Amino acid sequence: MKEAIFKKIVPKSIRLKWLKNKIIAFLESQTLADDEKQVLDFLKKNKLTIFPYSFPEKYDYKNIPIELDSSNGLFYTFWEGKMLYFKNGKSKKRAQIYFNSLLLEQDPESPHCYLEGDFEVQEGEIIVDVGAAEGNFSLSAIEKAAHCYIFETEPSWITALEATFAPYKDKVTIVEKYVSDHDDEKCIKLDTYFKGSNKVTFIKADVEGAEGEVLRGAEKLIQNQKNLKVAVCTYHRQVDAKDLFDLLEKYGFENRFSRNYMIYYYGKTNVVQPPYLRRAVLRGIKKS
Repeated sequence: MKEAIFKKIVPKSIRLKWLKNKIIAFLESQTLADDEKQVLDFLKKNKLTIFPYSFPEKYDYKNIPIELDSSNGLFYTFWEGKMLYFKNGKSKKRAQIYFNSLLLEQDPESPHCYLEGDFEVQEGEIIVDVGAAEGNFSLSAIEKAAHCYIFETEPSWITALEATFAPYKDKVTIVEKYVSDHDDEKCIKLDTYFKGSNKVTFIKADVEGAEGEVLRGAEKLIQNQKNLKVAVCTYHRQVDAKDLFDLLEKYGFENRFSRNYMIYYYGKTNVVQPPYLRRAVLRGIKKS
């Protein structure tokens, strides 16, 4: 049965239940590390979720305070004391759900959390934020950063980003280009954009599985930069964690993954298969 027909016939709740049972059966057949056992124990007692842990229970979108800015028609909330805009002002509930998901992703226990402990944004950093969407990463770092280069292509997010970073426009550049390993009308390499400059100290990339293209398009920049931190998402495809780890290691980075796992079952091209548990964020440090 073709997958598209299968999805139409079988309700999502049933498909997720089947997937959960497959994951449990697989994990029970393996010799597990302690953090993998934690996921198995969770799945035996709970529904299948992307974050198979208890920390999401702390969050409820109904508790997210939302205001409408009459000057631009956009909803916003306060993110670490700063105004963070949503891409429209049509549905308060939609904005609440979205902002709630950001809080969940950046919880210290979340595998999707970009920063941790000694892996933080420092004073004077030059930040490249690839796949910024609403820009919460750059907004968190804006007061420490010397400059943020924000790459985003969705027009509705551009409007929101301009509103969010209006108070910091002297230290923010918004680039409406896809970041890739080639240059064309829509795409640009970081090597091309920053040609002749070593003034980048932190690259964050969350681009739906295209993180490898981002890094390969920044090879010269990486080679010429003496001190550089990179945080890239590794959960969009099953092979991303290994491929990106190997690529950064080749470029001379010391790597470690964020804590915990994701079970990622979204995406048209995403194939969900053993070993099922995915590392979500790879943090690399390249020292002089």
